[in-house]
Amino acid sequence: MNEPYDAIVVGARCAGSPVAMLLARAGHRVLVVDRTALPADTVSTHYMQQYGLARLASWGLLDDVLATGATPITRMTISYDDAVISGFADPIDGITATLAPRRTALDPVLLRAAEQAGAEVRLGVTLRDLIVEDGVVRGVRLQTADGELVEERARVVVGADGSRSRVAEAVGAQTYEVVEPACFIYYSYWDAIPDTGFHSRIGLGQQQVGLWPTNDDRTLVAVMRTRDRYADFRRDVEKNFHEVLDQVVPDLAEQVRAGEQAERFTGIRYPDNYYRVSAGPGWALVGDAGYHKDPFTGKGISDAFTHAELLAGKIAEGLAGRPMGDVLAEYTAERDAGTKGAYAFTTMISDLDLTPQLQGLFRAVSGNEAATRQFLSMVGGGISGEEFFAPANVGQIMAAV
Repeated sequence: MNEPYDAIVVGARCAGSPVAMLLARAGHRVLVVDRTALPADTVSTHYMQQYGLARLASWGLLDDVLATGATPITRMTISYDDAVISGFADPIDGITATLAPRRTALDPVLLRAAEQAGAEVRLGVTLRDLIVEDGVVRGVRLQTADGELVEERARVVVGADGSRSRVAEAVGAQTYEVVEPACFIYYSYWDAIPDTGFHSRIGLGQQQVGLWPTNDDRTLVAVMRTRDRYADFRRDVEKNFHEVLDQVVPDLAEQVRAGEQAERFTGIRYPDNYYRVSAGPGWALVGDAGYHKDPFTGKGISDAFTHAELLAGKIAEGLAGRPMGDVLAEYTAERDAGTKGAYAFTTMISDLDLTPQLQGLFRAVSGNEAATRQFLSMVGGGISGEEFFAPANVGQIMAAV
């Protein structure tokens, strides 16, 4: 029988690779597996907030990501009707820009760092089942690309395998605080569009447009509409895509038409917003496997980094002698407490139909430089949603109008 690992991580993208890397750097024996032969593209906004980049910097990986050719973003414009919030957050942990690297650029950096730290990596390997003994997860049953079945054991198994997590399914992890998704998104990439920073505009009629630079001087262009219009949109994606651009950002629509579409359209109807029970005897979930929200606020990758670091630290405490059940319970409690405000804000705004109160606050912020920096600091992770939306703070912003 093979010697047990300290941890087996299922999923080697932006949640799984950091968990494996951090545990391996701490001297633990780690196996990370993924059914995909990475690098490979995946549906993503690519966007990383300042707090996510701060994690990369602390791990010594930010320069490696910059070296992939991702364009630094130093200006953000978020708008609705006549409210235009434009500027940038103050530095957060020394980070003065944001990035939106392609996943074919970012994911290999993370996986390579895990491997260099000493984690064993197996790609093209599928999780078939978990090994459970006396109610405790003790390992995994894997199938290799050539069909061989392999068993590996570990003190803890981490599911970092996305919203359709096989680990979550195998342990019967239930969801809670579920909010149905409101929209769908289509996006592609364009060459020869001037770099105007990050743009996100909600237009009348519950539709949205986003543009931001990514790798190799390409710009991601995305449109969003409510799910009841999905079937109609799919009948002529190109026509409807440009229709949304014309209606929401007519000035930028001309720049898009003058550019050159470099790749096909990608579309997705979002899964539910949810938390999952993310820890149990011998197992834990991280990233979208344990917590998923609408990509409108662009926090998915940065949250994956933050929670990977949190989970790796807790597992290390368990491996050092604290009861593993206790440290994993602390992980989920701290994750939930730290994301409560952002989750509420995301689910409130992502139906693209702002309440009159929020519209009024957006207008007040748009004419106030200090409030703009504070709002963008909340977006970037410098302050919490609870701090920004605190009645005293909102009252101060509104009083300045």
